[in-house]
Amino acid sequence: MAEATPAPEPDDEQPQGDPQQVQVQHVSALVPETVSAGVFSTGAIVMTGSSEFVVDFIQNLGQPTQLAARMIVPHAVLPQFIEALGKNIDVYSERYGPIPVPPASEQTATNDKSVPQPTPQEIYDDLKVHDDVMTGRYTNGMMVGHTQSEFRIDFLANMFPRPIVTCRVFLSAPQIPRLRDSLARSWEQFCQRKDDSDS
Repeated sequence: MAEATPAPEPDDEQPQGDPQQVQVQHVSALVPETVSAGVFSTGAIVMTGSSEFVVDFIQNLGQPTQLAARMIVPHAVLPQFIEALGKNIDVYSERYGPIPVPPASEQTATNDKSVPQPTPQEIYDDLKVHDDVMTGRYTNGMMVGHTQSEFRIDFLANMFPRPIVTCRVFLSAPQIPRLRDSLARSWEQFCQRKDDSDS
């Protein structure tokens, strides 16, 4: 897996030639032109499969809400993803101070127990899902970088002859702790179910 260090600032990238390349210390990954622009996400849904986690990045900027990207993450890789986000949250906090908390109305909508939360089926019934996103992209590594306002996650497929960026996702800074916490909860639930089935 790629080392979980901040990705280079935009002026450190190498735009010459196709595809682009992103370099982080000793890690170098090809960035195909089709993924270099990336997609913007306003939140994520994490689902657990029998051999992988599916992380759906949602774009809720208009109607209908869209599935912006779907990442297929092997079980063994998820703790590394959680750790990478945690390290980058720490680096962000050292550089800019604590990550801003989302507006109260957004927090209330997600935390108010009296408001019935939609079921996963209801959420996906209302999502616009394009065919090219539905099948998802495989990842077994990631590089995380940030500015003061947003984080960029480059999802990698570390395969011969060299790593390649399979998807690039941008999220606003306040979304990152929520993403990390959601991934951590999914991992804890997975480990608990595994322990229960082994006993």
